[in-house]
Amino acid sequence: MVEADQGEDFANDERRQHDRSRLIVDLHFDGAESTGVASTKDLSLGGLYMSTRTEIPVGVTLALRIPVGNEHVVVKGEVVYSNLGQGVGVKFQDLSEDARELIQQAMPQT
Repeated sequence: MVEADQGEDFANDERRQHDRSRLIVDLHFDGAESTGVASTKDLSLGGLYMSTRTEIPVGVTLALRIPVGNEHVVVKGEVVYSNLGQGVGVKFQDLSEDARELIQQAMPQT
């Protein structure tokens, strides 16, 4: 389980403002020269970690299309952490109130 936790390093306690929930869904990403489908590993109102073998450098802005129930949340996010060949951490940018509500509904209640 150590490998699964490596992606969590991108946002340490000092930078993380939102609680994360384990939520695995397939999302579509598009940005710079990178387009594809990836699986989320965890999700919060501040961002997500997605598993992908695609090389996406830190600083790239991605358009994300995340399925939530019967709808899709479309949001832009900046890659803030990259674990080459395994995944990236993405911080949401300008999350709308509608998107925020949908994401909150999708997150498992603890």
